[in-house]
Amino acid sequence: MTQRDPAGRRVVVTGLGAITPLGNDVATTWAHCRSGTNGIGRTTLVETGDLAAQIAAEVKGFDPEEVLGKKETRRSSRCIQLALVAAREAVADSGLDIAKEGDDIGVLIGSGVGGIEVLERAVLALDHDGPRRISPFTVPSMIADMPSGMVSIEFGAKGPNFAVVSACSSGAHAIGEAAEWIRRGDAVAVIAGGAEAAVARVAIASFCAMQALSTRNDDPEHASRPFDVDRDGFVMGEGAGVLILEDYEHARARGATIHAELVGYGATADANHITQPSPEGEGAVRCVEMALRHAGRSARDISYINAHGTSTQLNDAAETKAIKRVFGDAAYSIPMSSTKSMHGHLLGAAGAVESIISICALKDRFAPPTINLAHPDPECDLDYVPNVGREIREGAVMSTSFGFGGHNACVIFDRV
Repeated sequence: MTQRDPAGRRVVVTGLGAITPLGNDVATTWAHCRSGTNGIGRTTLVETGDLAAQIAAEVKGFDPEEVLGKKETRRSSRCIQLALVAAREAVADSGLDIAKEGDDIGVLIGSGVGGIEVLERAVLALDHDGPRRISPFTVPSMIADMPSGMVSIEFGAKGPNFAVVSACSSGAHAIGEAAEWIRRGDAVAVIAGGAEAAVARVAIASFCAMQALSTRNDDPEHASRPFDVDRDGFVMGEGAGVLILEDYEHARARGATIHAELVGYGATADANHITQPSPEGEGAVRCVEMALRHAGRSARDISYINAHGTSTQLNDAAETKAIKRVFGDAAYSIPMSSTKSMHGHLLGAAGAVESIISICALKDRFAPPTINLAHPDPECDLDYVPNVGREIREGAVMSTSFGFGGHNACVIFDRV
């Protein structure tokens, strides 16, 4: 590997790829996000008739055999499949020659639960039919590091490679940590992001047992309603988001199109509760402050915040308090929306997909809406861009992610 001086290294985004409940590429996802399109409906991937929650935000019109081939589909989980699709789009968008520079290119893709549906099938097969019915691909398609592993194999990326698992912060942590690889000179570029495919019976039933999911089964279009007083939980989603992060000088030398610069990253812990956020948002406060400090930005520099905004009672209130503690009175003048109202909660992929949406917002100077916000919670009194998106001023954009276990992540992007 080529030796480099990491001092003053800048990290830029040169490729974007996504497959989400709003579209099977970045352009379609962003167009539907801008327009406030709902991507939530009754579940079709699994039978949920006996479960309390029977709705989900599923990827639509995706045939893995058509895209990846029958062999690859049989030996991989849906999580891996979605990661590969998003990575292909991101690599193509970047124009990066991985065959030429593979030793200097890393992969860091996060996932909260990996191939959970594969594990579920294996347990059922073992219980019903015995050990001979277990697929030899169970372990390699189940483990959460395999999206990173399979993307590395597909493209020949031989730099640093592993996975981040921090629940709903996994995708954001992956992006932030990948940038650190570049800053310290361990890679010139990293394929980074998150992938999740948890629309599985065991996952839905488990979240139902925690009373974390919306049970608005008769009205799925209005089920995800962040910051609304009538919110009753998040909606399970699936998808993948992948960014190509690259050393600025390397990108400039090869004439790459630069979408944005990753200027700030923060990561902290609540050390409070296994599932509940710190009530006053203390961990989130320190996380956002860290990202702002690393970015060299202040409240007046932030033009839009893509909120974690899960549509749960505790998260939305705690996040609102955290933003007000960080930004003070300026918090009321910063547009802040939760796009989970449209694409559901993608768990470990959320931070990656929402980073891509934030970059699109930065480029278009447009804040997507928080749909279904009919009756704002009195505790949630900021500008959540209710129901209709709008133009925003020039400035940096921020995306926040908070996960079970008290994991907090925040990334900030700006124009170069």
